[in-house]
Amino acid sequence: MEKLDAFKQQINTGYNATGNAITIGVAMLDGQPQKEALVKLPLKTLNRHGLIAGATGTGKTVTLQVIAESMCVAGIPVLLMDLKGDLSGIAKAGLSNAKIEERHKLIGIPFLPKGTSAEFMTLSKEQGVKLRATVLEFGPVLFSKILELNDTQSGVVAMLFKYADDNQLPLLDLKDFKALLRYSTEDGKEKIQKEYGNLSTATTSTILRKIIELESQGAEQFFGEKSFEVSDLIRTDSNGCGIASIIRLTDIQDKPKLFSTFMLSLLAEIYASFPEAGDLEKPKLCIFIDEAHLIFNEASKALLDQIESIIKLIRSKGVGIYFITQNPYDVPDAILAQLGLKVQHALRAFTEKDRKAIKKTAENYPISEFYKTDELLTSLGIGQALITALNEKGVPTPLAAVHLKAPSSRIGVLSPQELTELIAASSLVAKYNQDIDRESAYEILNAKIKTATDNQEEAEPEKPKKKEKEEKSFVQKASENTMVRQVGRTVFKEVARGLLGALGLGGKKKGSWF
Repeated sequence: MEKLDAFKQQINTGYNATGNAITIGVAMLDGQPQKEALVKLPLKTLNRHGLIAGATGTGKTVTLQVIAESMCVAGIPVLLMDLKGDLSGIAKAGLSNAKIEERHKLIGIPFLPKGTSAEFMTLSKEQGVKLRATVLEFGPVLFSKILELNDTQSGVVAMLFKYADDNQLPLLDLKDFKALLRYSTEDGKEKIQKEYGNLSTATTSTILRKIIELESQGAEQFFGEKSFEVSDLIRTDSNGCGIASIIRLTDIQDKPKLFSTFMLSLLAEIYASFPEAGDLEKPKLCIFIDEAHLIFNEASKALLDQIESIIKLIRSKGVGIYFITQNPYDVPDAILAQLGLKVQHALRAFTEKDRKAIKKTAENYPISEFYKTDELLTSLGIGQALITALNEKGVPTPLAAVHLKAPSSRIGVLSPQELTELIAASSLVAKYNQDIDRESAYEILNAKIKTATDNQEEAEPEKPKKKEKEEKSFVQKASENTMVRQVGRTVFKEVARGLLGALGLGGKKKGSWF
């Protein structure tokens, strides 16, 4: 009895939020939920980032849903990266069943079915609000990092951006940048090299191949107009509840380069656009990145460095970022060290390597007199997790094995009809889903080339036809030999390179996305 009383006192003291908080479950002792030991997360510390980890089938996605919908109820908008397609159910009220009733009877928290206001977004041809960005808004530094260029190649990109700025050539999509590459090595070569420096054909060929690689992963759906404005991610509904923006990414799991590009540009744009906020009573926005290993496993060192920098700084903008993955070590150590909330579901110990990983994971959690952490990690049930967070003073809370509540919204996917109806009612679809193809570098440079060709033909007498074929330009060869689709339109407006330049990220105007 003394042990139980001491346990309840520790949990109630450690997780007792005097201000607004969300309740996610109750703590367990010796495998039994203790109704009086509520586990609460203070709203004011939710911008300190977090991790939800655990083996397949242990309930990570449902835990994400519980925390995200609770944030929305508290008036905090959330952005969800839905790579498996099973988060759409958050938009509809859940249905009670015997298992849910039993769970909530054990924890003493009533089950109240309720859906969350949601927007569905897409980077591809899926239904939803189209997310786009322009090449110009990336800026030369970030654009070079995405293409994984070396210093010499990055210098050429910077020079071409400068030439485009000086000559009013809008770089909106990859078609525009490829046209500029071609012009710089053919008709405009002499002028550009005279004013900006020499260009190597080998260098421009390498840059072109990198662009084609990005195109092959579907970037034509991403680059272009109309640019998405990140301010549309921080909306609330008529009841004051945060809106859940769900980005449907089920068709880009095999396109990690595009996903990394998108994530970095999103974080960079939010950092550039949001004003400094300091410590707020609750975050402006929380972002949940499911299958986070897709970012880190395929990202270059340059991208990882930029992501790490933004994670460290974006908290001051009132933004929290939450990673969901199977193993905590899918997330780099430098980023793990920034996370205030850690939710660890069960791990499996099938091999010696697994057992060593479990012992190492257990060492990342506070020592507890009530738990043997390494043993508990392999015995947690579905919907149970080890949790440590930050209290209102920023101090880590005691370790708690938590029996989590069920989400109030539906677990699982919406039907195609339900999804279509929700998307059709969206005001953002009308705002962003109209394709815009205004005059840009591609059209302007092609017109220049045509004019120069016509003038040359008028000035010179007709020459006899050569027997051999004219040698094709390197851009034409690469384009004809590669299945390249025309790249799409933007997720950003004009550029304010100064803001992101301070981070070495490129830039754009305040208010537009990315």
